[in-house]
Amino acid sequence: MANNKLFDGITVFVQVVKCGGFGAAAEVTGHSSSYVSKEIAKLESRLGVRLLNRTTRSIALTPEGKTYYQECVQLINDAEQSVAEITKSTIEPKGTLKVSCPVWFGKYYLADVFTTYLSRYPEATLDLDMSDKSIDVIADGYDLVIRATAKLDDSSLICKRIYSSRICTVASKQYLKDYGYLQHPSELSDHSCFCYSNLKKFNVWGYRDRVGNKTLVDVHQRVSSNNTEMSLALVNNGLGIIRIPEFYIETQLQSGELVLLFDDYIPPQLDVYALYPTRKHLSAKVKCFIEILDKSLINNK
Repeated sequence: MANNKLFDGITVFVQVVKCGGFGAAAEVTGHSSSYVSKEIAKLESRLGVRLLNRTTRSIALTPEGKTYYQECVQLINDAEQSVAEITKSTIEPKGTLKVSCPVWFGKYYLADVFTTYLSRYPEATLDLDMSDKSIDVIADGYDLVIRATAKLDDSSLICKRIYSSRICTVASKQYLKDYGYLQHPSELSDHSCFCYSNLKKFNVWGYRDRVGNKTLVDVHQRVSSNNTEMSLALVNNGLGIIRIPEFYIETQLQSGELVLLFDDYIPPQLDVYALYPTRKHLSAKVKCFIEILDKSLINNK
């Protein structure tokens, strides 16, 4: 016999999680807080598990609740997509597209993408997080996350490469004048190095020469930071050496403000990916944004 209550409470549950509480969810759904609370209680009773841990000030998903929430969001998205397909309506992006991207890359490479997207789809809005921190796409509620990495972790997400850049080791002319030009990566242990702390082994820099020999260097870490822009500013002031994606420093390399070190070594490559949840049917807002993103950065893949 079919379970006629299979979907009861799902939309209320999703709204509670998205809104961060019963009161806020009640406002969004047009119900009272007591109604929302009862719906969640009935849903938990039917499932036989606790979905939310509640305090007087906040709620938090239990491990079972987190799994169920992800499935419910997918279910709602699929249902909305199915309705649109059945009615054969013209689908254009509407509502908020929540995106996270690295600060520098977003500033210099994605401004035109965002402009095109907003100009082309007037009913669309952006919720933009400019950050280098690690993001859980699903748990944090993002539609799409852009991240730069030399090695992509295994993931259930769809990963689309949108940009590639070599990783350069550079210093200012003033620093090299004061402390001498480096001939081999092993000399980095005697110099002041600026490390990107979001990496697992941020103070170990690897190099490979033209015949394939590899060198790993435990660099002298003078500064570690999760903000590349600040580290680069200090390096520009003659305080040390940094290892950094070329897209950060293209103009400074061209002008000669920064000097490329170890150019006889094969530079490692950094790839920039668009990550988004695996779905049979992409929402219009994600699909259209990716299309614009792809066309804008296609020559840099």
